[in-house]
Amino acid sequence: MTRLVFLLIFLLSLNVKAQNRDYLLFTEANIIKLKNKIISSTEVKEEWNKQYKNAKKLLKKDRLKSKDAHLLGLVYRMTGEEKFANKLKELLFNYTSKTTWEGKTLLNRNPPWIGGLGTSHTSYDIAIGFDCIYKYLNSSEKEELAQGIVRLGIQPARHDWLDTTTNMHTYDTMGHNWWSACVYMSGIASLAVRNEIPEATKWAKEVEDSASEWINYSGSLLQNKPTTFDSDGGFYESVWYGTYGTSQYLLFRYAFTNVWPNAPKITSPIIEKIADFFINTTYFVKGGKDLAVNFGDSKINAHGDRIVRLLWHLGYKSQENEWYMNHITNGENNDSNAAEALILHPDKKELASNFLNDRPKSHLYKDMGWATLRNSWEDNATMLAVKSGFTWNHAHADAGSFILFHNGKNLIIDSGTGSYLNPLFTEYYCQSEAHNVVMFNGQGQNRNDPYFGNVNAGSVHNLIEGEDFKYVLANATGPYSHILARNYRNFIWVGDVILVLDDLLAYEPGQFEWLLHYNGESTLKGGIDLTIKDGNSKIRVRPLFPETFPPGGERPHDFPEHMRLTEKIGYESHHPENKKPYWSISHFEKTTRTKFVSAIILETEENENNLPIITKEEGKDYLKVSITQKGETTVMYFNLLADGRLKHRNSLITIEGWETDAYLTVFKFKEGADQTKISNLEELFIGHGSYVRRNGQVLMHSLSKYTALIEGFSKTPNVIFEGQSNATINLYSENPLQNVNLNTINTSGVYDAVKKLIQIKIRE
Repeated sequence: MTRLVFLLIFLLSLNVKAQNRDYLLFTEANIIKLKNKIISSTEVKEEWNKQYKNAKKLLKKDRLKSKDAHLLGLVYRMTGEEKFANKLKELLFNYTSKTTWEGKTLLNRNPPWIGGLGTSHTSYDIAIGFDCIYKYLNSSEKEELAQGIVRLGIQPARHDWLDTTTNMHTYDTMGHNWWSACVYMSGIASLAVRNEIPEATKWAKEVEDSASEWINYSGSLLQNKPTTFDSDGGFYESVWYGTYGTSQYLLFRYAFTNVWPNAPKITSPIIEKIADFFINTTYFVKGGKDLAVNFGDSKINAHGDRIVRLLWHLGYKSQENEWYMNHITNGENNDSNAAEALILHPDKKELASNFLNDRPKSHLYKDMGWATLRNSWEDNATMLAVKSGFTWNHAHADAGSFILFHNGKNLIIDSGTGSYLNPLFTEYYCQSEAHNVVMFNGQGQNRNDPYFGNVNAGSVHNLIEGEDFKYVLANATGPYSHILARNYRNFIWVGDVILVLDDLLAYEPGQFEWLLHYNGESTLKGGIDLTIKDGNSKIRVRPLFPETFPPGGERPHDFPEHMRLTEKIGYESHHPENKKPYWSISHFEKTTRTKFVSAIILETEENENNLPIITKEEGKDYLKVSITQKGETTVMYFNLLADGRLKHRNSLITIEGWETDAYLTVFKFKEGADQTKISNLEELFIGHGSYVRRNGQVLMHSLSKYTALIEGFSKTPNVIFEGQSNATINLYSENPLQNVNLNTINTSGVYDAVKKLIQIKIRE
């Protein structure tokens, strides 16, 4: 009863407030700000002059598009020149005289979809245009236009999406972005006609009430559909669809707040993290267009400029958001929504280019199976992106795939996407062969996964970031479970080398291969390295295990026991008419189990004549890779007994004097140091292990397995720990220690002088 009374009071207050007719986007305050910026900012002045000229050109056109309403409305609100209002009124009456705003494709479905994206986009355009010249229109014109907006925009959307007696759609119909577009644009239209249509205020409130459910949609078990958002603000459908779907809600919320600033607002920790998703997935290019992680149906230049601007106007004014808006070079606010971009141009100050240097350089989106890792926030740095998550709709069959940006270029690429009307969209772009994944007997994920979803999604785990060491694990076993029992891909990034380790097991003997899609030129150099070059950006890809390419560029026919390199042909992103070659790197024989270990060497100006020295060795039940660079030697051991082949026994092994049960162990020393001495150990990484010992001395120990990096080993240890929340760890220290920096927190422990161990109890 109390809730009902509150709702009635609230709705009454909204109706009273509505009589004052506050604008939706082009508010009085925003108009004043823009006029001031035209005076103070040369950049804004030039853009305004450009758009004013564009608006004058529209006056001469007989047929206008609905989106032209934004520019005509802005120019009228800025200048008061009635010729723009009159042209906009002509546009509005033209569109509200139509029989439908929906396209024939959806209308021809059974049952017809009368409130799809065509209706959504037109509703937004017409509603904003109507709002901008509201005071220019007379009462009868307002009434007629409002009725048209309801008939063609609001009612079709409510019929298909919201009305309990007629709706046919849910939060995940056509992916998760359609709900946002169709419903929230009907909300903006409802706000626009609130004075003329008595029910419009209630409609707008209903739309606002749906936001919490949409944001927190938990997915569908039976139909293999994921949550809308990762708990850290990521949007699983791709960066591009993240900008689209999220912007539709934020536009409505901003308009709702402008109309009723005192209305209760939905708060969400996810909304607070959405901007971070776009910051983390943007690759910053010096003097050129910034790039983006383009997994799924995305564009390489997609990112969150529009989103961060909207969030800024909604009060999310962090310095990181400010840095992003200053730094981004090619936002989506182009001529198609230039009016919106101008009116939302934020008040912000310039920040130092190195502002983000203290921000973590890597991030794991565990719910949707994405990870981004970079070595710097500077322009033209290196960024690795890994995906092993859901497949459905705009999310492709790419479990275990990765892409790499280096020195301003996207060198190892995602094949992208194409027109949804082109058969290659289904036959190629969505499928595993269009991505940098493992294939078995020419097969990847089930080819129906992009349509039906995959029951067992992939996942990404154990992101570890040190000063000069990064690790992440992609589990692609689930999506490949029809052909593989194990499909794990490990990434170890040390300095200028990224090791990619594939742990693979099939149910029967077959041919394993992994695919490499690239930009630029790629050739086999010296029989050892596959080079990829685009301008000044260069990398080398060197297979290490199970074998290298044939030595010295010899013929594969003479060296059948070495890796095979085969060129295959795919298609260019968004241009299926253009063929694009890519590589297949395959095993030399059919087998049920293998380990692909490959090194990606990042070429830089500094190492041009001094590339990292990489050696490999295969021992009994282990693989070893040594990397020497910049005065340091890093040694990686891959414990083959820890790959699931032992059932009731722990994977105990002694490798060159190191005793461990870890899946992966990495040691870092000064170049030339005696690697048998614990005192020379600079850094230790343990991947899925419980202990490491040498000559009876424990280096690190726990009774449950964990993944951890210890920097400054035995001196001033900095521990990054991923493991059981209630764990007791013991860490070696030659000298007494009372505290250890554990996951950035100074944590106390108990030191045992006899065992030379500090014991720390993790209790969360």
